[in-house]
Amino acid sequence: MIKPWKIVSSKPAGDFRIFKIRSDTCVNPRTGREQDFYVLDSVNWVNVIAITPDQKLVMVRQYRHGSGTVELEIPGGMMDPKETDPVATAVRELREETGYEGENARQLGKIWSNPAILANKTYTVLIENCRLKHGVEFDQGEDLETRLVPVAEIPQLVAEEKIGHSLVVVALYFFELWQRGIKKA
Repeated sequence: MIKPWKIVSSKPAGDFRIFKIRSDTCVNPRTGREQDFYVLDSVNWVNVIAITPDQKLVMVRQYRHGSGTVELEIPGGMMDPKETDPVATAVRELREETGYEGENARQLGKIWSNPAILANKTYTVLIENCRLKHGVEFDQGEDLETRLVPVAEIPQLVAEEKIGHSLVVVALYFFELWQRGIKKA
C-alpha cells in the first residue's frame, strides 16, 4: 500500500514573484531513507469556459514563454493572494482578458495543477450567455487576442494539437463531461 512520505524538514529555496520554491526533506516509507524534493508553491489558478448564446467558446491567443509558442487557450489566470473564490476570480479574469461577461458562473471542476512538483490547484469555471460588454484590461505581462470558436470545433482542435496547454485540455474535458451530463456544475 502506498503511504505518504513524512516531511522531516522544509526550507525556502527561492522566491520568484509568481511562485516560491521550497526544499522538503522526506522519508521514504518503504525504505526509511531520506530524500530531498523541490516543490513550487503558487497561488491557485482558474480557467474559464465562457460560452456565448450562439454556442461559441470565448478563447484567447497568447505567447507562452515556457514553450516559446503562441497558444490557443481559454481565458484564465492566477488567483490574487487575497482572492478565495475561484468563481469570482474567473469572472474578473474573463472581463479583464476579453471584455466578456456572462451569467450563471459556477465551478465545473478542480484538479491539482501538477502534483509532482506544484502545490496548487486549478479550478475550471463555467460561465454561460457571455457577451462583449467592456474593453480589455491587460496586466503588464499580457498581450492577448480574443477568438470566438464554435463549441463543436473544440474536440477537433484538441485532436489536431492546436490546443496544447494541458490545463486547458483538462478544463475542456470537464466541459465535455458536463455537456454529456456526466459532470455536475
